[in-house]
Amino acid sequence: MSTSLPERSLERFDEYLRRLPLRERKKLRTRRAIQDHALRLFTERGYGATTVDQICAAAEISPSTFFRYFPTKEDVVLDDEYDPILAEVFRAQPPDVSVMDALRAAFRAVFPFVYENEREPMIDRVRLMMAEPALRARMFESMRSGTLAVMVDLVSERTGLDRADMRVQAFCWAVLGVLHSAMYTWLDSDADVDLPELVDQNLKFLGDGLPLP
Repeated sequence: MSTSLPERSLERFDEYLRRLPLRERKKLRTRRAIQDHALRLFTERGYGATTVDQICAAAEISPSTFFRYFPTKEDVVLDDEYDPILAEVFRAQPPDVSVMDALRAAFRAVFPFVYENEREPMIDRVRLMMAEPALRARMFESMRSGTLAVMVDLVSERTGLDRADMRVQAFCWAVLGVLHSAMYTWLDSDADVDLPELVDQNLKFLGDGLPLP
């Protein structure tokens, strides 16, 4: 079994977007526009003082359009489109690559592009998640039904284990734990630390068995 990251070329985030059908690209642009206006208003007025109606007015959309993209106001901060892209790159890894190395390869292929192009909105979103009780409460359920569910499917597919297997569940929760650890370390450093590199280091640490002196 291979224990190192594959050297082959990986699909990048921008390449994935270019391959989307026109309708999906338009939906993605609308989604991002709503989030951009929402984050601007949250920064200017505060999260609690900003209403969905105000976001809709700024984005020039109807409330029904807003809720078609985001079920709740909290979701406009929490949701993103990265899970399907990471999943595609993960599935493209050779079958002899371990689960952890496939996961690291996916993050290393996608996350630097996202970080380079969306660093400021990412900082705003993460700081809001950490500061707002309503967002923290919603984040757990969103994570459980979103990112965790995707990761469980991927690990189950690659290992052949049932998605309900305790090993699959424990592994995926552990991955989410080290990802959150990287996020908090990044914020505590005033975002000066390179987040993609920190994520990769944390995933490697987990893959090595979390060794301590």
